[in-house]
Amino acid sequence: MTELFTARSNLAFATPEASPGRPFDDAGRAVAELRRLYEGSTAFLRDSFARVLAEGGDGGKRYRAFYPQISLVTDSHARIDSRLPFGHVPTPGAYATTVTRPDLFENYLTEQLALLIRNHERPVIVSDGQTPIPLHFAFPEGSHVDGASADRLAKPLRDLFDVPDLGSTDDRIVNGNFEPRPGEPMPLAPFTAQRVDYSLHRLSHYTATSPQHFQNYVLFTNYQFYIDEFCALGREAMRNGGMGYESFVEPGNLITYAGHGEPTSGLPAPRMPQMPTYHLTKAEGAGITMVNIGVGPSNAKTITDHIAVLRPHAWLMLGHCAGLRNTQALGDYVLAHAYVREDHVLDADLPVWVPIPPLAEVQVALEQAVAEITGLSGYELKKIMRTGTVATIDNRNWELRDQTEPVERLSQSRAVALDMESATIAANGFRFRVPYGTLLCVSDKPLHGELKLPGMATEFYKRQVAQHLQIGIRTMEKLAEMPPERLHSRKLRSFFEPAFQ
Repeated sequence: MTELFTARSNLAFATPEASPGRPFDDAGRAVAELRRLYEGSTAFLRDSFARVLAEGGDGGKRYRAFYPQISLVTDSHARIDSRLPFGHVPTPGAYATTVTRPDLFENYLTEQLALLIRNHERPVIVSDGQTPIPLHFAFPEGSHVDGASADRLAKPLRDLFDVPDLGSTDDRIVNGNFEPRPGEPMPLAPFTAQRVDYSLHRLSHYTATSPQHFQNYVLFTNYQFYIDEFCALGREAMRNGGMGYESFVEPGNLITYAGHGEPTSGLPAPRMPQMPTYHLTKAEGAGITMVNIGVGPSNAKTITDHIAVLRPHAWLMLGHCAGLRNTQALGDYVLAHAYVREDHVLDADLPVWVPIPPLAEVQVALEQAVAEITGLSGYELKKIMRTGTVATIDNRNWELRDQTEPVERLSQSRAVALDMESATIAANGFRFRVPYGTLLCVSDKPLHGELKLPGMATEFYKRQVAQHLQIGIRTMEKLAEMPPERLHSRKLRSFFEPAFQ
């Protein structure tokens, strides 16, 4: 342990022994060094906290440890395959990023660093960074710290340890408005370590499952019926040996492994979380996660803000919508190829004039999956599926207003369906460089007075939800067969992009 002094307070900072930067031309060894530094720093903070509590004071010190950092310096333009959407820096210069939870992100970090080393023919440097680790983020998942512990401290916690700094935890990098200070390196990754830590803790809170269970292919829905069907499929798969999946995870980190009929680890969540989440897992995250985001664009933005730090390979919206055309029938599908964004939750991050383009790989996989599951193809497929514009709004009871103006706007936009989540999920996918898509099912037609009667709803859900979910799962299986560098479209990359996907 070393001590540093600040001119501002003249107070000693107790810190772990500093680690000089080490160059690595092997990605695996670089990640191992990141793990060593991170585990040493977080253990130092936990041990210091326990010691302060035991002593009932503070000894006139503050305690500080730092996130590890990856950096790269290059003085030449890389000669890279121009088809690659990531894995290289745009111009010569100095680049860096802080890193958290290298155990959780081991595969991701190894892949990204291997591309950097190969494309630039330069080693990466692993060292201590300059960003302090907040004490709150130094404890392992599931840790419990007695709230009364703070009462035993001689000073407020923030006078002894670093706490989360929301003033510097933002999305400037992914939003494209990050401006480095003089001498500060450009970012290597889309998120800083503290931003990632913040979202990892939020994910556990909102979903009641650990971030380690999230898979690279994520389905969102706005109805519990889909979750019920997903659970039935997951449990059946486990009873039948997994059917290609390794485990099924439910809220509370309740895990049923392939070949078992009942969970063998974890405890049921004492209460359902805000956004119940379930995972059909495969090795290296190649399985499927499904989240019930509930109703509304606020929930859609909240959960995608946090899942984005896990760098998934794709996310899709499967849900119900209002059909806007007289030619549609209840149960028809809508494959979104454009969006009218009247959700407003992303206006400050992604202006509404920014187009959200359809992604060919996702669109093709969705259409192929609909054809396979329904048995229809070509011109016959048009009987049950329409490709068109989906409008997303933030007013669930829009029908109760004078309809003249909203209906005119919907007609001018050529919208074929209306919901409250799809454009938000697609727009946040665009913003976070996560491939996205939308397949909705028409559940009512308010403009034509065609609403479900009691009893009709039950039968409709029983019939359509199972098929719709099978289409979503088949789509994800198709996308999982693609190499990530093909799936992550260059359409999602701006002029000056971080090297990491």
